[in-house]
Amino acid sequence: MLLLIPGPVQTRPEVRAAMAVDIAPWDRDFAPEYIAIREKLRDLAGGVAGRHVCLPLQGAGHFITEAALRTFVPAGTAPAPGRLLIPMNGAYADRMARLAREAGREVVLLPAPDTRGVAPEAVAAALAADPAITHVGVVYSETGSGIVNDVPAIGAVVRAAGRRMIVDAVSAFGALPFDLSAQPEVDAVVFTSNKCIEGLPGLGFAICPVERVAASRGNAQSWSFDLADVYDTAQRAGWGSFRFTPPVQALHAFGVALDIFLAEGGQPARLARYRENCRILYEGARALGLEPYLAWEHQGPIIALFHQPRVPGFELQRFVEALKRRGVLISNFHNTEAPTMRIGCIGHVGPDEMRFALNALRGALEEMGVRRRDAA
Repeated sequence: MLLLIPGPVQTRPEVRAAMAVDIAPWDRDFAPEYIAIREKLRDLAGGVAGRHVCLPLQGAGHFITEAALRTFVPAGTAPAPGRLLIPMNGAYADRMARLAREAGREVVLLPAPDTRGVAPEAVAAALAADPAITHVGVVYSETGSGIVNDVPAIGAVVRAAGRRMIVDAVSAFGALPFDLSAQPEVDAVVFTSNKCIEGLPGLGFAICPVERVAASRGNAQSWSFDLADVYDTAQRAGWGSFRFTPPVQALHAFGVALDIFLAEGGQPARLARYRENCRILYEGARALGLEPYLAWEHQGPIIALFHQPRVPGFELQRFVEALKRRGVLISNFHNTEAPTMRIGCIGHVGPDEMRFALNALRGALEEMGVRRRDAA
């Protein structure tokens, strides 16, 4: 089965095989492997040894995002309460806002369409209008629609305004460029094991400046979601130590995926492959009569959305099942107000797999009686 969703992604056989081992996470023989993963990820994020740290956490992307919000944005009861501005141009911005609110953080929404990246000028204006805003939370790659927000440009206006930033790079890290050393306004860039590094689910990571972590002790109001506590544990027990039992097999497999990622050429090579995947899909789906949700100039390389065919009787779940019978699995839901279909471009896939998917799309559309002129 060809898996074309924005995560978990299609993985290599070597990565899946790495799960088939029994490991004691506290074993001293495993500690060097864990330390090496943390250091490689710090370096990939543009971090510097001694100045930046990799802080892992068990769970999904929502877990590591909530941990960053809790750790770095002080609650309203703090001596200096935080206030978080979130550009609202996608489903995962909505989720960040909910995570922050339910953690008791004050949220300011910056409305924006989900068909293009938010304008840095709009962020700058919002910061100028509200001096109480301490942080900006931004989703780098919005898989709800496929757009990419310009994190370096947004970071520049945040830095100029003397504020801080948290970057949800869950579906961006490893493909889209990021340099923490060039963005000192960032408190945390967060991501997971099962997206562009092409590992398996189970782990989130935050790369953070040491001084910001140390200054954030006591903010989290949660033991499980306290990144400062993750840091303190590493300081006390060593960088190969865990606070709680981790998904250690997934971590071991992630190390294999990370080494493959580096051997393939790292972020530039992965971005080039994903961009080509997306181009083939975008152009091929248009040739089948499907209407893209985004204009090409706003289309990110991670996932492409297409409007569902406007014909009587078309049902997304039936379409998904028709594709599955042809060996391709896509998402059976959408996050946009308009009915769309979501097709991922990431994972251990290339041009041949994308062309195979297009043939499956053609067959599924024909099975459902959707003619080319009906699709758009």
